Amino acid sequence: MRNFLRQVRISVSVSALLALLIGLALTALLFASVRRVESHARTLQFKQEANLRINAVSGGLADAIEQLMVINQLFNTFGVVEREQFRSFTAPLLARYPELQALSFQRLVSDAERPAYEALQRRRVPDFTITEFINERHVPARRRPFYNVVEYIEPTAGNGIALGLDTAAMTTYGDARSRSRRNGRVAATGLLSLVQYRGFHTGFLVLAPVYQRLAPQDTVRERQRAVIGETAAVFRVDHLIHTLLRNASLLDQPGMSINIYASGSAQATQLAFSNGKAESPSSATGTLPVWLLYNHAAPVNAVFQVAGEPWFIEVAQQPRSFIDTRAGSWYALLGGLLSSILMTVYIYDLVSRSSTIERVAGERTAALQFANLRLTEDLALRKRTEKALRLREKVIEVSANAVIICNAQGPDYAVEYVNPAFESITGYTSAEVVGKSLKSLHGAGHDQQNTEEISAALREQREGHVVLRNYRKDGSGYWNDLFIAPVRDEGGAISHFVVAQYDISAVMRFEAELEYQANHDALTGLANRHLLAERLSSAIAQAHRAGTELWVVFVDLDRFKFVNDTLGHEAGDAMLRVLGERIKGAVGEGDTVSRMGGDEFVLVLPGHPGDGDGLRLLQRIMDAVAEPLRIQAHEFFVTCSLGVAVYPADGANADTLTKHADIAMYRAKELGRNTYQFYRPDMNASTLERLRIEADLRHALERNELVLHYQPQIDVKSGAIVGMEALLRWEHPVLGVVSPLRFIGLAEEMGLIIPIGAWVIRTACLQNMAWQTAGMGRLRMAVNLSARQFTGKDLLQSVTDALQESGLAPGCLELELTESMVMSDVENTITTLRMLKQLGVHLAIDDFGTGYSSLSYLSRFPLDVLKIDQSFVRDIALGTDGAAIVVSIISLAHSLRLKVIAEGVETAEQLAFLREHGCDEVQGYFFSRPVGALEFASLMAHAPCTMA
Repeated sequence: MRNFLRQVRISVSVSALLALLIGLALTALLFASVRRVESHARTLQFKQEANLRINAVSGGLADAIEQLMVINQLFNTFGVVEREQFRSFTAPLLARYPELQALSFQRLVSDAERPAYEALQRRRVPDFTITEFINERHVPARRRPFYNVVEYIEPTAGNGIALGLDTAAMTTYGDARSRSRRNGRVAATGLLSLVQYRGFHTGFLVLAPVYQRLAPQDTVRERQRAVIGETAAVFRVDHLIHTLLRNASLLDQPGMSINIYASGSAQATQLAFSNGKAESPSSATGTLPVWLLYNHAAPVNAVFQVAGEPWFIEVAQQPRSFIDTRAGSWYALLGGLLSSILMTVYIYDLVSRSSTIERVAGERTAALQFANLRLTEDLALRKRTEKALRLREKVIEVSANAVIICNAQGPDYAVEYVNPAFESITGYTSAEVVGKSLKSLHGAGHDQQNTEEISAALREQREGHVVLRNYRKDGSGYWNDLFIAPVRDEGGAISHFVVAQYDISAVMRFEAELEYQANHDALTGLANRHLLAERLSSAIAQAHRAGTELWVVFVDLDRFKFVNDTLGHEAGDAMLRVLGERIKGAVGEGDTVSRMGGDEFVLVLPGHPGDGDGLRLLQRIMDAVAEPLRIQAHEFFVTCSLGVAVYPADGANADTLTKHADIAMYRAKELGRNTYQFYRPDMNASTLERLRIEADLRHALERNELVLHYQPQIDVKSGAIVGMEALLRWEHPVLGVVSPLRFIGLAEEMGLIIPIGAWVIRTACLQNMAWQTAGMGRLRMAVNLSARQFTGKDLLQSVTDALQESGLAPGCLELELTESMVMSDVENTITTLRMLKQLGVHLAIDDFGTGYSSLSYLSRFPLDVLKIDQSFVRDIALGTDGAAIVVSIISLAHSLRLKVIAEGVETAEQLAFLREHGCDEVQGYFFSRPVGALEFASLMAHAPCTMA
């Protein structure tokens, strides 16, 4: 029986639904049929109304243009009429057709006729002139072959501005005028802006040609020859069409729009007239046809002719909803919907009783099912909780971090559990710590700075976090990141604390290493700039409080670049490490030694007044650096230059003291190096000059500011000039001639000596070859080499290129080297000298006797000349020691089969002594100072040379 009732209920529900659907379908069908009939009727009515407006506009325009034909016929019949006749004839036409803006006659005037024509017109109209419209202004017309001048225009009121206007200058007239003259019929212009009413597309003109009476007009050529002007009707397009529609009572009808275009299609740029607005139906209809919901007919359009030009008119209707029209379809729809709803309500009432009974039964059943579901979920939750607890236990057991659980009862907070990681990290077993106080795990506490945070967290029963240094069972220390957090029981009370320890010993070591690297030089381990700034600032503050002095010493190694360039950077780094340790060992424990970079060190020496102890410390530093140094089987003797700035006399802050110590150091280098200098205020001026010279020296070569002077070398026996020494000079545009002593050292430090030296060799060779070509004989050109140039890799190539470019014989080039240069690295020196000797050049030792040459090494060098330093020559007349040294050098050179040249000969006595003891050649101011190339050539002209 229950199944039978359920089937009956379902059939009743389906019947109610089917009844509703059938009722809605019949309603929709009835509504669509009625709407179809109504839409068709509305469309026919709209088309009739649209055609009335199209006919009114096209007929009115044609009738208005017909008036122009009447005027044109007058001119073609009687010829050009007088102005008063034109006014009398057009007055009734303008009164009958008020939509006409104006009627005019435009005469064709040639450029030759223009003066006479303007004079004639001024009799009637004073100040008459042919004009054109440019930039919104009337101006006299520019000259052109022909003018189309507005001679008559009626009515003159409102149109007088056009009188005398040359329409030939208006390009918009051109096409219509050409067509009318060719075919002899009226022609309309496109839309244009009237001079009477400035604006966009305010009107148009219809033109009709006027020909000479009785002139032939059968062909295009004949008509163009016969034309004397044209009559024109001016229409203000919006006023014209508005008047035509208004007179026919067809204007401003609600829901209807009229758009007229002066073209054969709806082009927006040719819109001549627009009235009303008709929107398209809403897109909300979706897939339904428009006529079903709206009364909307398709726009009606047509093309008609205006003086031979096609015009397009479109009449459209505003769509209106069928609801707004109160049509019969609206009532059919409402009646159908109401009937369907009533039938649905009736069937729904039949099934509602059985639905209520079933709902109550379903609610009771659902309640029982929900209770069973909750019970099942509780059991599952309990199992998941137990599983999660077991998982947490496993996680704690296998965790790599130490975990401690203690109770919340103070003051001991006894440990109840530690995991295996705790045993592994600390070395204590679980049995050794369970039951003991938590505080006992932190050691004695004498070096613990954060244990108070742990105690506070326990007292206040809150979370805590500290970094501690703890100790293992074997006494070794370790750093750990410790977190402590309270654990609440089911009642919300705190019953335990859980402590997690993370071993961060490796991190702390890494941080310490980073801090060390951030404050120390990576190469020497000395303090770097950052640490120097901190310590110097601290030392200044301490000296200020104590009222004591403070020394800042700037140390720069002499000729360090020579070692770097000769043996490479690895050897240079090894030297810096050794010398850094020596300097550190020479100062006290409280002093700071830092490396600024390169070969520069800065020392902070507190508590060193200007007494003997401070000066002895400076000397101790210099002696420590000067000790022999062996690197890569080579022995070096390195010196250093020191600059000292004293606080507070030389500066009150770290930057000023360091800068002044640097300035003093450069002063020590200028004084010959291997010394120390205390800062003086006047050193700033020399430092600024040095900076200026450095900047200008970088561009001296490219600006051709470097020149060579030449000092002759005289054969002692014959007195003839046998060679010359090339000496570098710098002709500075502001400072004048700069001495080599002021810039050669700078060029060495700045690395410019290599290109400058190559330029000297090349220029000297070219000049020597030029003199030889000029017939001045074979001369030997002596050129000095710098230490850096001698050890450079490009020396041989530079010499070879200079000889090849100049064509100079190698035997005419002599390269001079100093004693210290050849003795710094004997083995490499011998190799380089032999390669130079293979080229065929001569080699000389300059300033002999001022260095520390070894005679055993000297005999191994492939030399040709020894040059006696001028200091020994100067001492010849002062005592027996100077003379004895000169005699010994001459004897030594001759025993080694070397020539001897004496430098700095300034007196006849010195020359006589040298001649007496067998010196081969001399040079000095006694014969000539160094002179330019032109002066040297003049000197040679009066003292011919020979080659010994």
